[in-house]
Amino acid sequence: MTNASFDPRALRDSFGAFLTGVTVVTACNAAGNPIGFTANSFASVSLDPPLLLVCLAKTSRNFAAMSTAKGFAVNILAETQMAISNTFAKPVEDRFASVEWRIGPNGGPILSGVAAWFDCSMANLIDAGDHVILLGRVEAFENSAISGLGYARGSYVTPALAREAVAAAADGHPLLSAVIERNGEILLIAGDDKRWRLPQIALEGNEPIAALQDYLATTVSPNIEIGFLYSVYENKSSRRQHIVYRGTAAGETKPSAGRFVSIADLPFDALDNQATVDLLKRFASESALGNFGVYVGDEKQGTIHPLARKA
Repeated sequence: MTNASFDPRALRDSFGAFLTGVTVVTACNAAGNPIGFTANSFASVSLDPPLLLVCLAKTSRNFAAMSTAKGFAVNILAETQMAISNTFAKPVEDRFASVEWRIGPNGGPILSGVAAWFDCSMANLIDAGDHVILLGRVEAFENSAISGLGYARGSYVTPALAREAVAAAADGHPLLSAVIERNGEILLIAGDDKRWRLPQIALEGNEPIAALQDYLATTVSPNIEIGFLYSVYENKSSRRQHIVYRGTAAGETKPSAGRFVSIADLPFDALDNQATVDLLKRFASESALGNFGVYVGDEKQGTIHPLARKA
């Protein structure tokens, strides 16, 4: 897509491919009242001097107060704080009414339970198109060692859940597989029994994503990227653990093994087992909503942990 034909929504979606953390940027207005907004446009800038930046839209209701404040705080949300992220992303009159907070050493509002916080003085305000860049000098900070909340392509990501689920399935050489999507199609592989299955490999080491990525690159196509964890379950009849990831293939990918099938035309009656049928039916349903979760359980029952979309 050339500059002359940029679609703002398409550009925003492309920016959204970058996995980021989620922060709440806070300050006090001229009357001394706390203000804040959710932001994932945060970056560290320098260690000496200690500098960071966040971006603020000129259309933000907080623009005037934030751009004239003497300082601000950046609260990196913990992975359990999706509700706080949504609260500070909505046009709520008093966003601080439902959260615990305190004034930091440099005067910025600090939220309780965050993964880390930085209380900053305003070092510079830089014009940047339809945004301004708030360049802050870190005056105080604290790191709780709690895992931070992630965000990519419109959905929250919880890294600790993925680590715990994979660790629970690590014994006994689990089977790794992937739901590989390409423009509304899913990659299926024909097994020796002529029934369709997801691409899969037995895990021999302790790096599931690297092993699965290498397998797909050498046997299917190098144009496949593994993404988020999708399902961890035990097949009690075979006594095998299964770890399933989501993945994407480039639009022109031509697999050397298997074929891509439209989600609407998945051959449920010709899949290798009922667990695959249930998994792909869930994927079809979640794909239609654009709201995915991580399933943990066995082949018959378990719990879906939602990766909630940002409100």
